[in-house]
Amino acid sequence: MKTIKIAGVPEHFNLPWHLSIENGDFEKENIDLQWTDVPEGTGKMCQMLRDSETDIAVILTEGIVKDIVAGNPSKIVQVYVESPLIWGIHVAAKSNYKTLADLENTKVAISRLGSGSQLMAYVNADNQSRLHSGWKTDNLQFEIVNTIDGAVEALTNGTADYFMWEHFMTKPLVDKGIFRRIADCPTPWPCFVIAVREEVLENNPTIISKILAIINQTTEDFKEIPSIDKTLASNYHQKIEDIQEWLSLTQWSQKPLSAEMLNKVQNQLFQLKIIDKKGTFEDIVKTV
Repeated sequence: MKTIKIAGVPEHFNLPWHLSIENGDFEKENIDLQWTDVPEGTGKMCQMLRDSETDIAVILTEGIVKDIVAGNPSKIVQVYVESPLIWGIHVAAKSNYKTLADLENTKVAISRLGSGSQLMAYVNADNQSRLHSGWKTDNLQFEIVNTIDGAVEALTNGTADYFMWEHFMTKPLVDKGIFRRIADCPTPWPCFVIAVREEVLENNPTIISKILAIINQTTEDFKEIPSIDKTLASNYHQKIEDIQEWLSLTQWSQKPLSAEMLNKVQNQLFQLKIIDKKGTFEDIVKTV
């Protein structure tokens, strides 16, 4: 039995992994796939890959591209979710902020440096500057809050003003009147990819390709699983109608990341000064 460690956010996107593990799909191939939930998200998973605390990460595209360019010894082996991630832009329910324009030059809560919540704050500011020529990405101020609970605290007590997090995972907080959602900001690229440490790829290429074959089989048929909407709703404390909407917007992928898509991501990150150089396709992507 070969032990492989994998990390991902505790969100509905990753239910296919849990189902495959519970079904014994990996065990049948002599793979002990050990899952770790990482509520802190992408910045923390990049660190785990660097520190060899995980072998595989199911991670936000923009975050891992940025970190590989900065020296993370990992490679993207395929796209996991093809559709964009819809980032809700949230404020405390009782705050005076009503529109996106009100948030210019205010402080944004982020889970940690290099996280999706930070990178998407740049994307949002850039979108706004194109529309209104006001927002300057250089003026963004950040408050590190680690997790969504930390964001609730920061927005409620005013140490930060807004927080960007996945629309549907944050919706229960909106429904409870803790947050108010001002707008949405979808990623301009496929949201999740699967990244593997280079050392693991070199030593276990067959095992990694088996893992991908198994998860791809699960994601291909995922939406056809009877009552999958009910399972998702109960596991992730969501309303069934929200989960059904989310399912209709979400498209898993079984394909590698294309050079064209990588260029698009890197060009945007470079233009936003999130990366100061671009890596080659060979530096970042490896097809197994």
